Amino acid sequence: MATLDPTDPSTDLHGLWVPIVTPFDRHGDVDIVSLRHLAARILADGATGLVALGTTGEPATLTAEERRRVVESCDRVCRETGGKLIVGAGTNSTRGTIDEIEHLTTGTSATAALVVVPYYTRPSEHAIIEHFAAVADVSAVPIVAYNVPYRTGRGLGAAALLEIGGHPRIVGLKQAVGALDIDTLDVLARSGPNFQILAGDDAFIAPTLLMGGAGAIAAAAHICTTLYVEMTARALAGDHAGASELAAALLPLVTIGFSDPNPAVWKGALARHGEMATGDLRRPMTPASTAAVDRLIEEAEHLTQRFAHLFPDTGWDSVHMRIESHPASGSVAELRRDSDEDLP
Repeated sequence: MATLDPTDPSTDLHGLWVPIVTPFDRHGDVDIVSLRHLAARILADGATGLVALGTTGEPATLTAEERRRVVESCDRVCRETGGKLIVGAGTNSTRGTIDEIEHLTTGTSATAALVVVPYYTRPSEHAIIEHFAAVADVSAVPIVAYNVPYRTGRGLGAAALLEIGGHPRIVGLKQAVGALDIDTLDVLARSGPNFQILAGDDAFIAPTLLMGGAGAIAAAAHICTTLYVEMTARALAGDHAGASELAAALLPLVTIGFSDPNPAVWKGALARHGEMATGDLRRPMTPASTAAVDRLIEEAEHLTQRFAHLFPDTGWDSVHMRIESHPASGSVAELRRDSDEDLP
């Protein structure tokens, strides 16, 4: 594969990316209509792009056909709106990852594939470096590495991450280690424009960007998306005070949203707003507690009132997403007036 040009806008990862949830209908099937409308709303609220089939999208419980359809649906919305798309395609097998990238990205406009450090098998750092190189050598799309030891059981130090980032077709890193630790700071200090660092922990977006990060992949940005877009923009512009103000204000939202296993609380809130028919997850995951969803909705209301001047007509506080005190199925029903023939 050819070496990538870091000045090519198609490989620019700067900005806010939302790892979109996968909605399910009342029969447990993937709800493509709601997925498309949610994707369009997130992009209209200013997100740079979507991450389809990130951990938040529950790819492990989807069939191969469902995963492909989710990607196609997100890709269609991105093409129509000018948004960008990253596709989660990592597995715990090198061969499997290569095959999954081909299966999911062929024929799409994907900016990159998000490839997680192999989980469960726990290979050595050297083996992981070789894994990423083998995948990047043959992938038709650039690679964003995903370091999340909480989920994989294997963390990578700064030296290994920088070696991975030295591959000409590995354009970025989603760093989610639960802290702004010394390895992360080292990578931020020593990575060049060819290896863009994305905050992977929603609580650390502002400090990561202020220390040189390119952007963030944030599940919390399903809610009050506009505020996350604004915080990201302020941090990228070097506005320490402005970014810090929003980071502090959004921290309770993050804490509440992750109080149940991800993505349960986000899906519960989106369903409560009528953006999807249910807040269901696939087993072994279970829906969020009513109390957690109530708390998230209450916090979102508080934030939209406090920062009302930042919300456009398309935002979380807009007419078509007005907060209700009960699940709103009417808006989903209206979405379903779209003909199935319009769906990918």
